[in-house]
Amino acid sequence: MATSIALTGIPASTPAPSLLLTVEEAAKQLRIGRTQMYQLVMTGTVRSVLIGRLRRVPIECLREYVTDLMAAEASQKTVA
Repeated sequence: MATSIALTGIPASTPAPSLLLTVEEAAKQLRIGRTQMYQLVMTGTVRSVLIGRLRRVPIECLREYVTDLMAAEASQKTVA
């Protein structure tokens, strides 16, 4: 039985990527602990949004955080 292919080239059975992640899901994406992720979110290091009483981390904010980490590391190498 063949899997149908959507117009984007992704199999139709593949779920769409989430735009918003729970803090726990964001921690798993970064492969860090839940407590450390909550600390990053609560200090504003990783931006998040509130939807009602639920805190969510936009996937773009995780990418932004990783980009900032890489830029900080690169600038430390040029100074040293």
